[in-house]
Amino acid sequence: MLSNTTLYRITSLCLLLVVNGVFGVDGDEVKSVSVTEGDSVTLHTNFTEIQQRDYIVWMFGPKEIRIAELYKQSIDMFHSNKIFENQRLLLDNQTGSVTIRNIRNEHSGLYKLQIRSDRGNSDKRFNVNVYAPLSIPVISSNSSNCSSSSSSSVSKYVLLCSVLNVRDVSLSWYKGNSLLSSISVSDLNIRLSLSLEVDYQDTNTYSCVVKNPIRNQTRHLNITHLCQPCPGSVYEDINVK
Repeated sequence: MLSNTTLYRITSLCLLLVVNGVFGVDGDEVKSVSVTEGDSVTLHTNFTEIQQRDYIVWMFGPKEIRIAELYKQSIDMFHSNKIFENQRLLLDNQTGSVTIRNIRNEHSGLYKLQIRSDRGNSDKRFNVNVYAPLSIPVISSNSSNCSSSSSSSVSKYVLLCSVLNVRDVSLSWYKGNSLLSSISVSDLNIRLSLSLEVDYQDTNTYSCVVKNPIRNQTRHLNITHLCQPCPGSVYEDINVK
């Protein structure tokens, strides 16, 4: 037989479960979501099917403006926040999950989900980061950067890899799988450039890579396509003959 103290503890635990619900409360936990501009992203409730009396509210921004609501499988969309016009939001009436279509930079920010149910309450938060698409970097060469000497048969070229700088981007040169150099600049919408000096007959594999937290773009270097022997070098004399 259970003692009065044990019964009291069991009763208190049951009451606590009823108050907090079977969903629990996520507290200060924020799930980070990254997406490329122009894509679609879905913020999930993690329900396979909601119940008839479940009340679900999606909010956006520091002021927690309501953007979507679901109750008794009836959907209400709120367009007081102009950035979600043009049927950009889609709310699933089976799961309560919300999809943002053709997402833009202005949709970055904090999203809050509130679930109120006979089974309990739950709050979830999502921090959505929207990144601009990455263009493939461009590798260029200028004949004025060519250098050689009479004491050396080596023709050296300085190549420049460039890309338009956007948020949280780094530009790097690789020799095979080894990182040679890298640069990142906070100023947006400028050309981000990184130089590399190579020999005319260098047989190593080089590549220039631009990356952000979710993807990367790579341009492989073809030395013989971009570089020709420096004027007056041994290699030029050989080619002339």
